[in-house]
Amino acid sequence: MDVTATEALIVAVVGVVVGAAGAGVALWASIRVKRVRDAQRTLLGGGRRDLIDFAVSLQGRIDDLHRAVDEVAAGLARVDRRVDATVTNTAIVRYDAYEDTGGHQSASLALLDSARTGVVVTAIQGRDYARIYMKELDRGRASVALSPEEQEAVERAMGRGR
Repeated sequence: MDVTATEALIVAVVGVVVGAAGAGVALWASIRVKRVRDAQRTLLGGGRRDLIDFAVSLQGRIDDLHRAVDEVAAGLARVDRRVDATVTNTAIVRYDAYEDTGGHQSASLALLDSARTGVVVTAIQGRDYARIYMKELDRGRASVALSPEEQEAVERAMGRGR
């Protein structure tokens, strides 16, 4: 089988065209890869790491953030418990303890925490004397019976009866 000059020329031209197309595709692929690498460098801040290293470092930072959020949440829970145990509910009721006095000179003051634990201080003013009484409350239960005015002060302090 003899190959003529024309056939050889055609094969040569086809080979050159295929080779040029391959070189073009290789050049195009090289440009695309360079653009991807430039974009990766921009994303990574110019570092020499690859995307997997970057993702791993991001995951580590996210884990650190989760730990920090958990610590803040635990701290807030402790603060909530401390606030619940502080005097947060107060009210004062002024009244006339005796018929012969005027001007609402007597008063009952309730100082309670969120669990209705605290103290009620009552100052009774008469014409020629003054008396002060203190009654403890533990979860709303008084060690000594509360007067109606003291009970009103407790209810007002807890937001009931306002």
